[in-house]
Amino acid sequence: MSEEENSGPALPGADDIQAILHKVIIAHQQALALLQQTETAYSRLVPHQLLSLLQAKSIVDVKLGDQVERKMTILFSDIRDFTQLSETMTPAENFEFINSYLSQMEPVISRHHGIIDKYIGDAIMALFAKGADEALRGAIGMLERLAYYNAGRQRAGYQPIRIGIGLNSGMVMIGTVGGVNRMDSTVIGDAVNLAARLEAATKLYNTPLLISHNTLYDLNDPAAYRLRFLDRLRVKGKAQPLSIYEAFDTDPPRLRQLKSKTREDFEQAVAYYHLKDIALALPRFERCAEICPEDVPTRIYLERCREYQSSQHHFGTGELDAPMLWKDEFKTGIERIDGAHQALLQRVNQHAVQVRQNEPVDFDDLFAFLHRHCAELFPLEEAMMREHDYPFAASHTQEHRHFSANLGDLQSQVRAGCHNQRYLAYRIELLLLDWFSTATKADRHFARFMQNTPPRQTATIPAAK
Repeated sequence: MSEEENSGPALPGADDIQAILHKVIIAHQQALALLQQTETAYSRLVPHQLLSLLQAKSIVDVKLGDQVERKMTILFSDIRDFTQLSETMTPAENFEFINSYLSQMEPVISRHHGIIDKYIGDAIMALFAKGADEALRGAIGMLERLAYYNAGRQRAGYQPIRIGIGLNSGMVMIGTVGGVNRMDSTVIGDAVNLAARLEAATKLYNTPLLISHNTLYDLNDPAAYRLRFLDRLRVKGKAQPLSIYEAFDTDPPRLRQLKSKTREDFEQAVAYYHLKDIALALPRFERCAEICPEDVPTRIYLERCREYQSSQHHFGTGELDAPMLWKDEFKTGIERIDGAHQALLQRVNQHAVQVRQNEPVDFDDLFAFLHRHCAELFPLEEAMMREHDYPFAASHTQEHRHFSANLGDLQSQVRAGCHNQRYLAYRIELLLLDWFSTATKADRHFARFMQNTPPRQTATIPAAK
């Protein structure tokens, strides 16, 4: 056997090893690039902000059943008369139009730290975790961008489009649902349903942007926006109606100016309509319509007033006609808090009777009771929240501050004597009804957290007075 045959296969040389390493590096880089492209593609389907809320670093970390609770402002928007509009287009044109419109709205929502949870045809559902102000500014920005988009459509020979937006704030559960082979992210909670109902109500009042009293309470400075009390809305499946407000910041300049000018008359007229005092409501609505004929909600209320005069049919919630009953769903299981809520409910019912029957109201006694209620209950709750390290304490405390501020403002108006006493009594009743609904829901949430979480530290709980 020759020496060559005994030597075996030749070992790779330095150049061969270098070539192999080069191929490995190239393959590794290609794999990383593909992974990054895949991650980027998935981020369009599942936003990074949503992954962050679910405390997941990557889409691969998301599991079925992951869930987290947050307080958020939910935005629903929808294109008006989209079905009629889509019937004039081919399926391909429909897709082109939808993508053209959504590509205008998405950057605005993102700029205000909103998370687009889903597109539902022409509708958008977005979440705002950084407060109601970002949500409201985002909604206003969407309407401003729509005006720019419509200008382009008109130049191209297309009809402008209109949208409606509803905003509501509250606690929601964010998580994943589905099965082993197909899952999706979703947001569940009463706050979501109310936001959707508000968007639907924009069609009724022909106004582009409505917010709930929950969102109003979550604003840092409501006076920074053009808002007016619009109505009380009874939502299907909910025992307690809620106050809704029109945000008219993006109305055309003249309409915006005239709505601001007539806002006081309009809000008083709405109050008198709900009190069925048409003799006081009608002339105020007529005055608003004379100053601002383009104000659609004013015209709607004028029709309601005249229908009431002719048929006695009233578009109202009827909430002043029957007392609210104390229910198990109001209970927190904390004796002092439940006792304070029961006393407040009793006072709300007593005041409702006085408002409905136009009886004299002892405002001094009423405000003394309410200030005492705040002074005894709010420090107690805030101390308990600190003791248990409640994650939503800041938001809860802000609601306390806003209620106290609104109460003080109404007290100042009563003392100034600048409004009809019955109108102010109704305003106080609305404040109390909305607050009772907000407070009992927030306190039940805190109580459940406290029952499941041991105290972090020993806190000084204010003694009962």
